[in-house]
Amino acid sequence: MSTELLRLNAVHAWYGESHILHGVDLTVNQGEVVTLLGRNGAGRTTTLKAIMGLVGRRSGSIMINGTEAVALSPHRIAHLGLGYCPEERGIFASLSCEENLLLPPPVASGGMGLDEIYAMFPNLKERRASPGGRLSGGEQQMLAVARILRTGARLLLLDEISEGLAPVIVQALGRAIRTLRGKGLTIVMVEQNFRFAAPLADRFYVIEHGQVIETFGAGELEAKQSMLHEVLGV
Repeated sequence: MSTELLRLNAVHAWYGESHILHGVDLTVNQGEVVTLLGRNGAGRTTTLKAIMGLVGRRSGSIMINGTEAVALSPHRIAHLGLGYCPEERGIFASLSCEENLLLPPPVASGGMGLDEIYAMFPNLKERRASPGGRLSGGEQQMLAVARILRTGARLLLLDEISEGLAPVIVQALGRAIRTLRGKGLTIVMVEQNFRFAAPLADRFYVIEHGQVIETFGAGELEAKQSMLHEVLGV
């Protein structure tokens, strides 16, 4: 039996007066990689932010490992074992790569040590003394992902981690996701790069106009190609 780690039921979210999510329902089981697909503006990033409590207002139910989180503040949600990697990365430019890695406080036990991080991302070991602002875009993205692995989070929310990166960096991030899944971590990804997401994910949710319009497993991917082409243009 799969263990349900995350469940959203009838989740609505607003930024000010703008009503972005219109009743999102989804579930994520422990150890899964789940990808949220959709066009820009469909509500995928807002879904991640709603899970973390980073929207102006939200309603519905967000169950995280059996705890209702819809009324909790972001720091309390993080301490339920969540790690969020935002699209803008949030690297501290004046701190070294290693100082960036050491900065986040733990949210749970079992965070990865520096040796484990450097084994997964050798580029970061080479650049560990370099200021964050001097890292390449790909190195900054690796650092943003690695930083949340230090915290002990077991449910990772990754927003467009492959966007605008060189193919060799994208491949390294794909290997890292496979490794993390092998360690039993659970991952929810927002991805525009369908070729990157397709071989990694166990299940897919397609979001349009703030609602889930389709959900399917990796084994159904080929049968869903025409629908995905119509909705996503892929």
